[in-house]
Amino acid sequence: MLNSMMVVAAIVAAAGASPTLRLEARPGLSAVEQRLLAAHNVERRRVGAAPLTWDPALAASAASYGPALASLGRLAHSPRASRPGQRENLWMGPRGVHSPEQMVGRWIDERALLRPGVYPLVSSTGRWEDVSHYTQLVWPSTTRVGCAVHSGAATDYLICRYSPPGNRDGFPIPTAWLR
Repeated sequence: MLNSMMVVAAIVAAAGASPTLRLEARPGLSAVEQRLLAAHNVERRRVGAAPLTWDPALAASAASYGPALASLGRLAHSPRASRPGQRENLWMGPRGVHSPEQMVGRWIDERALLRPGVYPLVSSTGRWEDVSHYTQLVWPSTTRVGCAVHSGAATDYLICRYSPPGNRDGFPIPTAWLR
């Protein structure tokens, strides 16, 4: 079994990150948590945003919502009143098929739909929802993240919570996000 330092090194290499980018193992985080954090920070580094730090309270908050998603059997954001000062990214897919990097990668793929402009008018589809997972992931004033993977009978759910919240109206999208 790979130790967590080797896992993080493999993530950086697989993401095509610069060899000078050195991610360190985070004591107290599971291998999945380290991989989720690293997947976020590789993309943030690419666009010039400061790295996120792992927040156990956000992770616990995210984990508490997993059973509700599994019960619904579809994605639906938790009420904002239940998560003050947080934003939320959700993903779902077949159980046991996707790696943490692939899950986060689906949000990063939204970058292809991003266009210059002022948030929320920044999606080439005209729907801000089509890029909002990506923009939250790289939002420059967001400093902390906590995520949880919840496995239902046939489906995995990834819930990530971010603070301070991003996706704020009136913010011009940096050109680095568009490359």
